[in-house]
Amino acid sequence: MTRARGLRWLDALAAWLVLWSGLTGWPGRLLPAAGALAALVLLGLLAAVAPLRLHWRVVSGAIGLWVSRKIMAGDRAWCIGPGSAKQVIVTARHGARVTVAMTGGDDATEGVTVRRTRVFLLPS
Repeated sequence: MTRARGLRWLDALAAWLVLWSGLTGWPGRLLPAAGALAALVLLGLLAAVAPLRLHWRVVSGAIGLWVSRKIMAGDRAWCIGPGSAKQVIVTARHGARVTVAMTGGDDATEGVTVRRTRVFLLPS
C-alpha cells in the first residue's frame, strides 16, 4: 500500500507539472521560478477540492490498468484500495470496470463493481 501512496504522489507531481507549464506558457509569461511557486500554491488550493483530488489519477490510473491487464473473469486477485487489501474473485470484466466478489468473512458481497483506475487489482 505504500507503493500506491507513492503513485498518488506521482499524480500530484504530474498535476504540478501541468500547472507550471500552463502558468509559464500563459500570455503574461511568468518567470519559471515564480511560475513554479504559483503552481505549488494553486496545487495546494486545488488539493482541498475533494472531487478534483479523487479523480486526478494520471499516473496511478495508468499503472492500475497496466498491472491488471491480464486479469479475466474467474481469476483470483488482490484488490488494493484506500487503506485495505482484500482477496477477491473477478466475476466479470467490462473494459476498465470489473465486478468482484469478496472471498470469506462477514463482508462477502456479490457483485461489487470497481474501476481498475481507482483500485489496484493484482493477480494472486
